[in-house]
Amino acid sequence: MAIITLTTDMGLKDHYVAAVKGAIWTQYPEARIVDVSHLIKPFDSGQAAFVLRQAYPEFPRGTIHIIGVNPEADGQTPHLVVRHDGHFFIGADNGIFSLLFEGMPHEAFEITMKLDDDHVAFPTRSVFVKVACHLARGGTMDVIGRKVARVKELIGFQPAVDPTSIRGKVLYVDSYGNLVTNVRKHLFDEVGKGRTFRIGFGHRDDDITRLHGTYGDVPNGERLAFFNATGLLEIAVNKGVEGSGGGAARLFGVYQDDTVRIEFGEWR
Repeated sequence: MAIITLTTDMGLKDHYVAAVKGAIWTQYPEARIVDVSHLIKPFDSGQAAFVLRQAYPEFPRGTIHIIGVNPEADGQTPHLVVRHDGHFFIGADNGIFSLLFEGMPHEAFEITMKLDDDHVAFPTRSVFVKVACHLARGGTMDVIGRKVARVKELIGFQPAVDPTSIRGKVLYVDSYGNLVTNVRKHLFDEVGKGRTFRIGFGHRDDDITRLHGTYGDVPNGERLAFFNATGLLEIAVNKGVEGSGGGAARLFGVYQDDTVRIEFGEWR
């Protein structure tokens, strides 16, 4: 019984997600469908890659991941099925696969199998579901397409570094208003070398000068910074959600793609 996950920007208001699930169950009734997220910012491949990248390693090998964000294909953007770390990923070759993994995926095939006439209008249902169900039944990738050497690359934003600072950005704002940045712990340790530091992300008065282990290390409503379970620097407010003072994004006016600066050593 195969697991098929869905990551889309379709939202929860319309019929689209239900149509995709219905198509899966029609073609493969035994499927176990897991919703990763349907609230990805519309057409935001970077956000989709970030969310799926945090989730997919927790699934067993053999899981099939449908990516219904920017799913349209054209002459320069084919549909692909990709195998990496024992998982399968199905989506458009618009750069998202290069953001999902460190380096190139282990194997990629352009989807060339015969498709329904309406595949252009709703490729997540008409193309990706068909491929996912083929894989779920034990089918191989070479039956549905031709092997390609590389996937399209998008250069993910990497922090700018000098001897006394790191300049990163907010990759993602979760539903609690927590700010997840692209600054990894190993980079922080490498540049910081144990020095004092100041994390700036808004007004100077809001800067943070120490790290904690998790949200509960500070009183409710207090700001904090820590490295989360995936090793990324996170800025948060403990219990700071709507109805309880607001999350970090709302309180500090900082959102996705905004700059976060870390200064090491003496500062003014």
